[in-house]
Amino acid sequence: MLFNSLEYLLFLPVAFALYWSLSDKYKIQNVLLLALSYFFYSCWDWRFLSLIIISSFTDYYVGQWIHRSENKNTRKRFLYISLLVNLGLLGVFKYYNFFATEFSELLGFLGLQTSMATLNVILPVGISFYTFQTLSYTIDIYRGKLEPTDKMIDFFAYVAFFPQLVAGPIERARDLLPQFHVARKFDYTKSVDGLRQMLWGFFKKVVIADNCAPVVDFIFANHADYGSGILVLAVVLFALQLYADFSGYSDIAIGTARLFGFNLTQNFATPYFALSTTTLWRRWHITLSTWANEYVFLPVSSSLKRLKRRAVLLALVITFTLIGLWHGANWTFVCFGLWHGLVVTFEYMTQKQRRQLTKKTGQSFMRFSGWLATILVWLIGCVFFRSATISDAFTYFKNIFTFSDKKLSGVLEAVNLNMPQLYIIISSIIFLFVVEWLNRRQKHGLENTPSNFILRYATYLLLCVLILEYFHGQKSFVYFQF
Repeated sequence: MLFNSLEYLLFLPVAFALYWSLSDKYKIQNVLLLALSYFFYSCWDWRFLSLIIISSFTDYYVGQWIHRSENKNTRKRFLYISLLVNLGLLGVFKYYNFFATEFSELLGFLGLQTSMATLNVILPVGISFYTFQTLSYTIDIYRGKLEPTDKMIDFFAYVAFFPQLVAGPIERARDLLPQFHVARKFDYTKSVDGLRQMLWGFFKKVVIADNCAPVVDFIFANHADYGSGILVLAVVLFALQLYADFSGYSDIAIGTARLFGFNLTQNFATPYFALSTTTLWRRWHITLSTWANEYVFLPVSSSLKRLKRRAVLLALVITFTLIGLWHGANWTFVCFGLWHGLVVTFEYMTQKQRRQLTKKTGQSFMRFSGWLATILVWLIGCVFFRSATISDAFTYFKNIFTFSDKKLSGVLEAVNLNMPQLYIIISSIIFLFVVEWLNRRQKHGLENTPSNFILRYATYLLLCVLILEYFHGQKSFVYFQF
């Protein structure tokens, strides 16, 4: 079930009404949330519910075993059970075929003809997200940062919470799980703000992301036929699509959770206004970046501390490469992560020199050049992210420096997009970034709405009209494939 579907628009008010009819019985609310979440997920494929249940059972009991044991080695063995089960499921369904194929090709290159069997499986939606979420529970218990819960229903509902189950935000157990343990009272102000955030998310997804997608798909599929101008346009549009699609999903998820009395972590904070790649990653998919920092970067850099400053550099490259691999079983994602890891490492190494350069050239110049360099780095990464293969990515880069007589009008005709529609989409993109700049210190674009009643509701009406005008059927979110 997609957020941008008729089914969800029917599901949500029914779920909302049932949930708040039990407002004085939060334990029953949790049972209802669990049932609703399992139903929501089973609309994709009910068979994959078994994977969520296996992960939930494993970590619920492993957490208790770790907490009860006083022997360090025993605690570590229990933690390994959690890692083996969760990462094992993720590895089999998401990465096995990729590594099996690559290993067979490596052996063939070495003259050893063999063929490893591959699995005829599809990727369970959301597995990368809920795996990281449930792992945070057992790891934090092992580290002594969290007490295990003895409320199984609460824990299962935390793992499967439907607003953020399939594409985040990736919540830590210490932040979200306690919210299941207390009574939740209906808050009109919080619910209205949740609806505003959902409206903003739908605008980004339906009006911007879904209308950029056909142009991006067509040009990337035929990138060998085009030259510099159109290829640059395509990667810029993809960067806009990716942001509007994923941040739009996050806004809808966070807004939906607020309707049910839950506070989820902000997942985007105007990343395209960042003045460095390091800062961009602190504002982009925040819950993944912070998860990777706490559970990958810090342990790796600590284990390599004998290397001193080089430990940080190596840990940065390893962490970002794994972030890239997290996105998908393809060398393009590995290159995406490695590219950003190298750039962030460079920024870390040149902090002193850049501060000195700021004093010489002026802060305004360095801020603008920093923003421009950050966007350029991101767009280069987007070529890897969107390309089907490494070969396609390099062909794309090569053709950016060539000329083609093919016009944009041919692309628009191929995707059935006329110039007036294009102007409205461009105006919507400008509107998006103006609103987000004005609300850059807020948690979402519509949090600080105009105080004037007429202007405020005119804004809501405009967004609703645009959403209805540009809704052409439900379209999946980009991050569902991860």
